[in-house]
Amino acid sequence: MRMAMLGLGRMGGNMTRRLLRGGIEVVGYNRSPQIVEKLAREEGMIPAASIEEAVAKLEPPRVVWLMLPAGAVTQEHIDRLADLLSPGDLVVDGGNANYQDSLRRGAQLRARDLLFVDAGTSGGIWGLENGYCLMVGGEARAVALLEPALRVLAPAPDRGWAHVGPVGAGHFTKMIHNGIEYGMMQALAEGLALLRGKEEFGIDLAQVTELWRHGSVVRSWLLDLTAEALARDQRLEDVAPVVADSGEGRWTAMEAIAQGVPAPVISLALQMRFASQDGEGYPFKLLAMMRNAFGGHQVVRKEGGDDR
Repeated sequence: MRMAMLGLGRMGGNMTRRLLRGGIEVVGYNRSPQIVEKLAREEGMIPAASIEEAVAKLEPPRVVWLMLPAGAVTQEHIDRLADLLSPGDLVVDGGNANYQDSLRRGAQLRARDLLFVDAGTSGGIWGLENGYCLMVGGEARAVALLEPALRVLAPAPDRGWAHVGPVGAGHFTKMIHNGIEYGMMQALAEGLALLRGKEEFGIDLAQVTELWRHGSVVRSWLLDLTAEALARDQRLEDVAPVVADSGEGRWTAMEAIAQGVPAPVISLALQMRFASQDGEGYPFKLLAMMRNAFGGHQVVRKEGGDDR
């Protein structure tokens, strides 16, 4: 299989590496030619200097996967692809798009006899090594066309990816996934802050989080990452207590309101992120550290510390 990847940043670049190592030919384009050159040199990716060149290096039915920022940038690329591709070709949006945008884009491309798949993608900076969890929405024929790539990107060919429904369902499922993630992270951060606050017990947070990883009901990948980070540094003195929200938590809370479904944990976790942007506190430092650990998201450092 040969496909194109447009957007070779933190996620798109690692996904391209995994695809190439799994035997999928990838034509790659990024606005930064240095990234294109690096992946071509290190992994054997087929370089493209433009979207037009990337499409030209594919054979019908063409598969073009976008890993771009949600919103205007993704829409601009889809508009351009709509003019470049032929009936039966497939566009995949693997970014964190709003599912309502995906519904609209699916209709836009369907009017041109083009296929569209919205692929909710989870795995962060660890996906290259461990594989990605892929929540895929689209027509059955579109998913079948994409399946060889999904089997390589996932943790195993037979698990870690699923066709969850029609166009829009992939990004909707990923949106809810991220809302749940907000609640889990908030609960861990609050509980660990309570342990730390009982100073007379002198509880070692690194010891306890490592303990909980084995046999505990709360064991999870988030806990694994938290334990590893606390083993290095429990005080987190150089981490500012500022936790960003990337948008999907907001969309999940808005969906709960639209459906009239109570979602107090997710909604409050979102509100706590808002509070962190003006406040102080150890739980917010823990949340910022967790986001960096699983997704490579930027940690805001206190003045005098390193930003990353």
